[in-house]
Amino acid sequence: MPLFGDKFSPKKTPLRKSASLNNLNKLDHAVRETEYGMQYGPATMKLGGQELVFENGAWVVEGSSGGGNSREFNKVKKQNHALNEENNLLKLKIEILLDMLAQTTAESHLHEKELDDLRSKGRGSRK
Repeated sequence: MPLFGDKFSPKKTPLRKSASLNNLNKLDHAVRETEYGMQYGPATMKLGGQELVFENGAWVVEGSSGGGNSREFNKVKKQNHALNEENNLLKLKIEILLDMLAQTTAESHLHEKELDDLRSKGRGSRK
């Protein structure tokens, strides 16, 4: 028997049920949209006098003061990068083709030299 009894071991309190006053989680998505008008557009923010819009995983400047369209600039930049990659690939192919041409030319000269040697030996043995 404990010295002081069960006075100092408090009873476990029952778990509280979180009673949410918000009933949005109980409504269907379509009902929520029509009832509360929760239609979200693209994420926007204003920073340093420029308005940025989050589109396709990147922040794009809207209405830039430079007069150029940033979407168009990004498109041209991607196209430029793709063309540079293609140009590098074509340069590599040309280099490989030139190496192949040099090798076949060297082999051709070697075969011609062997033929000339065989012809000269054949003429020398006939005389």
